[in-house]
This record gives sequence, structure tokens and C-alpha cells, in this order.
Amino acid sequence: MPKSSELSRRERQIMDAVFALGEATVNQVVETIPSPPTAMAVRRMMHILEEKGYLRRRQSGREVIYAPRQAKDKAGRCAFERVLETFFGG
Repeated sequence: MPKSSELSRRERQIMDAVFALGEATVNQVVETIPSPPTAMAVRRMMHILEEKGYLRRRQSGREVIYAPRQAKDKAGRCAFERVLETFFGG
């Protein structure tokens, strides 16, 4: 999986929302993130995150539901390790 430091601010917000919700539709993400762009823009960014390997999706009726590819605890551990490396040299 790519490093989350490669994510834009908006992509990071989307990933934070999906992790907080466990899994989410585009509309749920739009309702969660601050000053959200249009639903179409969020949909496109979530598709890009899927292509980058951060999200997976499944169809549920007419809705697409996205979930993180990496478990929340593992993602948190990786983020914490990046903070340690960045600010304390490991």
C-alpha cells in the first residue's frame, strides 16, 4: 500500500472519514468532511483512492460503499511510526 504522506489534504480527509465510519458512501463522506466539495468531486477522489489502493468498494443496490483496504489499527500504527520518524528520527 502506498504511504499516506502521498495523499493530498482532501484525500486525507476522505480517508479519515471512511476510517471513522468503517465504510461509507459518497454522500456520507460529503456529510462528514469540513467544507466539502461537490458529491461528484468526492466520488472522483474516492475512485482515485481506490485506484491508488487505499479503498475498496462494493455495490449495494444502487449505492457504492467504500471501505479502507487496510485495517484501522494497522493504518494508525503506520501513521504513528511516520510521526516518530518525522519528528524524532525514529
